[in-house]
Amino acid sequence: MSCFQVRTDLALEAREGISDADGELRGVRVEEYRNEKSEVSITKVIIDTRNGARAMGKPMGTYITLEAPGLNEPDEDYHREVSEELAKQIRTLLPAEKEEKSVLVVGLGNRDVTADALGPEVVDNLFINRHVVLEYGKAAYGKEKMNLISSLVPGVTAMTGMETAEIIKGVVEQTEPDVVLAVDALAARSTKRLNRTIQISDTGIHPGSGVGNHRNAITRESLGVPVIAIGVPTVVDAATIVGDAMESMARQKGEEKTLAYREHPRALSELNNMYVTSKDIDETVKRLSFTISEAINIALQIA
Repeated sequence: MSCFQVRTDLALEAREGISDADGELRGVRVEEYRNEKSEVSITKVIIDTRNGARAMGKPMGTYITLEAPGLNEPDEDYHREVSEELAKQIRTLLPAEKEEKSVLVVGLGNRDVTADALGPEVVDNLFINRHVVLEYGKAAYGKEKMNLISSLVPGVTAMTGMETAEIIKGVVEQTEPDVVLAVDALAARSTKRLNRTIQISDTGIHPGSGVGNHRNAITRESLGVPVIAIGVPTVVDAATIVGDAMESMARQKGEEKTLAYREHPRALSELNNMYVTSKDIDETVKRLSFTISEAINIALQIA
């Protein structure tokens, strides 16, 4: 009989889903703090060992999660505060070897599918300057130091006939950036984190993994340069919504929390191919894309 499996791209949720006697997981460290000014909760999950990586189902590295309850609200001042906080976290993951860097920002996803259009939308709002600086120099902007910013929207395999990783690798080999920033839509375990959470990691990204559509990895190992992944969960597995409702009913009846899952594992597993998003996802993605692009623009500025 099929068993129920929850899919999530968030390391924070993967950690929450692991329970043991001590409440601790060897090889995985969790640091939490809250910015009272911006009302953003920040959780850093650091996977130090291979055993920890196996238990989490995530590569070794650092995963920073920003939870902002008001992120799906049209409050420009609040979004600016989130952008500034996000920019600080992005800077902590950027390689520090060079003060001036060449950065390639990759917008992953399908522009024609609203819930998957976050990456392309972010790229549309970026400050791109590599072509101008190479042609006219930094004096064109009246500055002595600048990061070179270029961008790429590779589309999806069904449209191009090529793996996204192949396209990016070809561009990396030609332009030789110091770091790649990959922006993508993610899948969450909890509806409470839908469109309200931003995850940043230094482990790269596996396009489509959250919805079970595994593609070639976009990582430091595959590209030869550091890859920082930025994502927002825009979809939730339908099975988790049904499962949560069943658990709630079970708790109200005084039954075990996991009893509902055990009763109908096949029904839930068949729902794993269905994903749910919010009804205003078009407006939400547009708003989130401005927030993330603003954060990237701030993070890559040299004072």
